Amino acid sequence: MKLVLIHGRAQEGKDSIALKAFWVRALRDRLTSLGLSLPVSENDIKFPYYGDTLYDLSSGAAETTEVIVRGEEGDDLDEFSREMLAEIVDRALERAKERGETTEAELQEALGQDVLERGFLNWKVVQKALEWLDEKVPGASAASIALATRDVHDYLKNPGIQHFIESGIREAIPSGEESIVVSHSLGTVVAYNLLRREGEARGWKVPLFVTLGSPLAVTAIKNALRPLQFPSVVSAWYNAMDTDDIVALYPLEAPRFDVPSPGIENYTGVDNQTSNQHGISGYLGDPEVAKRIRQALE
Repeated sequence: MKLVLIHGRAQEGKDSIALKAFWVRALRDRLTSLGLSLPVSENDIKFPYYGDTLYDLSSGAAETTEVIVRGEEGDDLDEFSREMLAEIVDRALERAKERGETTEAELQEALGQDVLERGFLNWKVVQKALEWLDEKVPGASAASIALATRDVHDYLKNPGIQHFIESGIREAIPSGEESIVVSHSLGTVVAYNLLRREGEARGWKVPLFVTLGSPLAVTAIKNALRPLQFPSVVSAWYNAMDTDDIVALYPLEAPRFDVPSPGIENYTGVDNQTSNQHGISGYLGDPEVAKRIRQALE
């Protein structure tokens, strides 16, 4: 049995060996605390690294991020990026109200009644709400939201970037052997896209596909991946999220993510203790997530 770990966004400039060790240690430490071990050898854990490739090939990436953070008009943003940003901001405000961090009256005072009534239909409205979140809500920084939007956009909309990212992951998943695939953040989008598109032709066998902090149910991403389908090479799909994770907006279930049966098992009880509630150590360190991965590896 192989364990394939597929990382997410903003991993450029990191040592791939150290990053793999960080993932494995987070999982192993949680299992140890539960009196369990990781039943797979180091050689059977694959960690395809594409962080530097994504960063190097993203044309205008820095400029795009700065446009979002600085609050400019956003003319350089395409429809996909605008829609994704608007949905993230809208959902983040709803969560802030649900958690009691703000009220409708406070939002009306900060953003204006006309803004809330019109919704997030133009860049100035999105930016005003983003500035409020940046100041008031932990983990909802403008920079984090900008980077998440940029990286997903570059993977889905740039064929060259998509090719280079996917080539390394193709090599990591062996043909004809069983592999547990664990993915995080942008990595869930990449892994899903590859498994459903090429898995059968490549002879991949995935008893368990794990998605952590996944943005797959964000409308712009979901629409870019249609038609949605459950990857035929996957036996079971386990999706875990912290409901305060700014990137993972929704569970992967109908009507937000209407993948035909067999269904996806959603676990929304993660309490991710990382600063933005999206970090991989907070997901792999969750007892239920760790046990689910170990069970599949057995």
